[in-house]
Amino acid sequence: QVQLVESGGGLVQAGGSLRLSCAASGIGFSRNHMGWYRQAPGKQRELVADITSGFSTNYADSVKGRFTISRDNAKNTVYLQMNSLKPEDTAVYYCNARNIYLVYWGQGTQVTVSS
Repeated sequence: QVQLVESGGGLVQAGGSLRLSCAASGIGFSRNHMGWYRQAPGKQRELVADITSGFSTNYADSVKGRFTISRDNAKNTVYLQMNSLKPEDTAVYYCNARNIYLVYWGQGTQVTVSS
């Protein structure tokens, strides 16, 4: 059974930092591309950052220079370090794993940034 379990969300003031974690089980983690998406109320889910099985990274323009995605294949975990948070970063953040066959999603973790 595939599970992606996010943690690390919460309430933070603007300018603060949070680190999200996503622990994966039931998949060949190192062979999957991993990503973080977010969905704010009334908006579509959007890509925040992703990291390939070869450790190449990609970021949304809105988070470049503030967020960093990383992965630890030994721990089957992907991270999202979020610095200089802004109120517009408020959303539910979802972990995503994908390969050529399937896409998996976590249940999401709420991030709220107060002004």
